[in-house]
Amino acid sequence: MSELKRTPLYDLHLELGAKLVPFAGFEMPVQYPLGVKKEHEHTRAACGLFDVSHMGQVLLRGPSPAEALETLVPADVVGLAEGMQRYALFTSEEGGILDDLMVVNAGDHLYLVVNAACKDQDIAHLRRGLTDHQVEAVDRGLLALQGPRAAAVMQRLCPEACDLVFMQHGRFEIDGIPVWVSRSGYTGEDGFEISVAADGAEALARRLLAEEEVEAIGLGARDSLRLEAGLCLYGHDIDTTTTPVEAGLIWAIGKPRRRGGERAGGFPGAGLVLHQVEVRDHRRKRVGLLGEGRAPVREGAELYDGEGHHLGVVTSGGFGPSVGRPVAMGYVAVEAADPGTTVYAEVRGKRLPMTVSKMPFVAPGYYRG
Repeated sequence: MSELKRTPLYDLHLELGAKLVPFAGFEMPVQYPLGVKKEHEHTRAACGLFDVSHMGQVLLRGPSPAEALETLVPADVVGLAEGMQRYALFTSEEGGILDDLMVVNAGDHLYLVVNAACKDQDIAHLRRGLTDHQVEAVDRGLLALQGPRAAAVMQRLCPEACDLVFMQHGRFEIDGIPVWVSRSGYTGEDGFEISVAADGAEALARRLLAEEEVEAIGLGARDSLRLEAGLCLYGHDIDTTTTPVEAGLIWAIGKPRRRGGERAGGFPGAGLVLHQVEVRDHRRKRVGLLGEGRAPVREGAELYDGEGHHLGVVTSGGFGPSVGRPVAMGYVAVEAADPGTTVYAEVRGKRLPMTVSKMPFVAPGYYRG
C-alpha cells in the first residue's frame, strides 16, 4: 500500500472511517461505516459525495484543438458548443476502444477527463498524435456530488451552477474556492462533477459534507450505481477488444464523422468502425441482464442458451439495491441480444437464468432543463 498514490482527500477518508483499497494505483475508499448498500440507497434518495480525484484531468491547447482531437476520437468535437461537455472514445487502428473520456469545450482550449488506469497511456497517446499541441496534465481534485438532492445542496452553495443543464460546464466559486463544474456524473442521477485545485479539495469536501443531505460514498456503491445506470466501466465492459458498435456506443460516433458526413472518418480504426455502423454485421452485442432470486452474477460468468451453446460472458455484475434483484451487463451473440431472451449464467457449477433487458435498469434523473 505504501507505493500507492493518494488523492488530496486521503486524510479526510481516514477521519471518516473509510475502508481503503488499491484502485488504479491509488489508495481509494471502497466504503465508509454506512456500508455499500446504504451508501447506494442514500445516493438514490438524497445526495452522495464521491472522491474521483484519481481520474486524469488534461488540458489540450494549440491550433484548432477540436479539429486536432477529432484525429483521435470519432466524436463530433468541432460541433461542441463552448461550455458543453461530450462523451468520447479513443479508438485503436483495429477499431477497439483504448479508453473513454469526457471532453469540454472550454473556449480557447479543451478540458479532458480520462480514466485513472489509462491516464498515463492516454496522455502519451495525445502527445504522439498531436505533436503541434500542448497536452498538460493538471494536478486537481475531482469531487462528484450525485443524487436527487444535489441541486438543492448546490443551490445553497453555488446557485449559479444550478443554471447548468446535463452535460453543460461552467466556472464558479464555492465559499471563495474557484471550481470547474459540469452537470454530469456516473450514477444515473442528477449531479455535479466539481474540479478544484488540489490544495482546496479538502476544504471543499468538508463544506459539501456539512450539508445535511450529503454522505461520503465509496467505490463499492459507485460501481453498483453505475451498473444500474447501464454505464460502462473501462477495462471491464469496454476495452481494446470491443468496438463502439459492439458496445452499443454508436451514439458516441458523431453524425458528421460517419460516412456521408462533412468530416467522415479520420480517426483510428474508422474503416472497421464505420463499416459496422453502416452494415451492422458485428457478431456480438453488449446487453443488460436481470437475474432471478438474490444470488448476484459476477464478472467473468459464462453465458449459455437453453441447449448449452455458449453465447458470451458477463463483464459487470452484482446485486442492484434499487432494482431489488441481480443486475449485470455482458456480451452475447447478436441472435440472443433481443430484450426478453432467456440466457443462463454459470455460477459455481450451476446455470442461473437471466433475462436480456434494456438499459438503464433505473430511470435516469439527469436534469435537461
